[in-house]
Amino acid sequence: MDILESINMAVKTLTANKTRSTLTMLGIIIGNASVIMMVGVGQGAQRYASQQFESLGPNVLFIIPGSEKAQNRSVDRPRSLTLEDAKAIASQVPTVSAVAPQLQSQLLVTYRNKKADTSITGITPDFTVVRDFNVARGRFITDLDVQRRNRVVALGSDLAKKLFDGADPIGQEIRIRNISFQVVAVMQAKGAFLGSNQDDVALIPLTTMASRLVGRTSPYGTSISFINVNARDEASINAAQFQITNLLRRRHKIVNENDFTIRNQKDALEIVGNVTGALTLMLAAIAGISLFVGGIGIMNIMLVSVRERTQEIGLRKAIGAAPNDILTQFMIEAIILSAIGGLIGTTIGVGGITLVGAVTPLKAGVSVPAILIAVGVSGGIGLFFGVFPARQAAKLDPIVALRSA
Repeated sequence: MDILESINMAVKTLTANKTRSTLTMLGIIIGNASVIMMVGVGQGAQRYASQQFESLGPNVLFIIPGSEKAQNRSVDRPRSLTLEDAKAIASQVPTVSAVAPQLQSQLLVTYRNKKADTSITGITPDFTVVRDFNVARGRFITDLDVQRRNRVVALGSDLAKKLFDGADPIGQEIRIRNISFQVVAVMQAKGAFLGSNQDDVALIPLTTMASRLVGRTSPYGTSISFINVNARDEASINAAQFQITNLLRRRHKIVNENDFTIRNQKDALEIVGNVTGALTLMLAAIAGISLFVGGIGIMNIMLVSVRERTQEIGLRKAIGAAPNDILTQFMIEAIILSAIGGLIGTTIGVGGITLVGAVTPLKAGVSVPAILIAVGVSGGIGLFFGVFPARQAAKLDPIVALRSA
């Protein structure tokens, strides 16, 4: 039998039972849409995480108190880093262009009758260089403010809106822990970082933070939360990390395990990429189960079809149709069901990815390899699960088939 004639007959057979054919394709449709959406959203999450880390600033290293093992424990980090460590890095490490220590705490900020529980961050003037922050209005905190422990504050754009409702905050007084601070700047919007709003912050001189608000002290100097370091260029990152490690080990008189950890953007991105990649693979595998279920549905319906069309099969064999013709006929029907289901599922999946990209921060994109794999797998499933019912039909004895009808 001609292949085109077989396809024509298969289309007529399937369209004659539209409801059953549609329900049969449903598993394939859901499977394809789910796989494509999960892969697209997973890749979007990876891109989002990459953009978030890039927003921290170029060529940044993060020095965190505590050893590598301590980072994995649910305990308070040791206060092993000091302002003096940051100054030593800035003056003694040649591959470093800027250093920005930070001291952080969550405190209540008030202005008249308005209140906001927000992140208060003690910083130095190099904070804007290392972390790529910009001033929208006013002037940023200076070295003189740090030296004199001045009570001045730069507000994140969201915090300024909360407290001042669009009014100009420059020159106004806000209170942090019942201590007055003069607003000297409003920062440009920076956006969120992994769920943390970088615009809902108050930036004050680090020395003021340490002496007036949190009182964190150390036998070796002013204790800080962590240190941001900007390497001179991307090629200097590894050298800067090595030199900083040696310097801090000497300063802290370390013999065995470090009491600090140094991370760079590549390390963080690699960790996030591994996690999101594993999650994407897991979600795609779970979504792929529905493709398998859809294949079983195709096999089930095709077996029912073989039983229903026993007389047709017997008649076609009686007038000269070969077993291969019958086999081809049912295989084509199974492939058509899975292929059409795959195409519809692909359309739904692409539409879902577009919707996710429009309503969420995730820059979900259409993954062409995922589409090709999903459609190919759905077609292969139709071929695989269509073999058994097609062979059952091809083996029917024409005399028995005609009698049973």
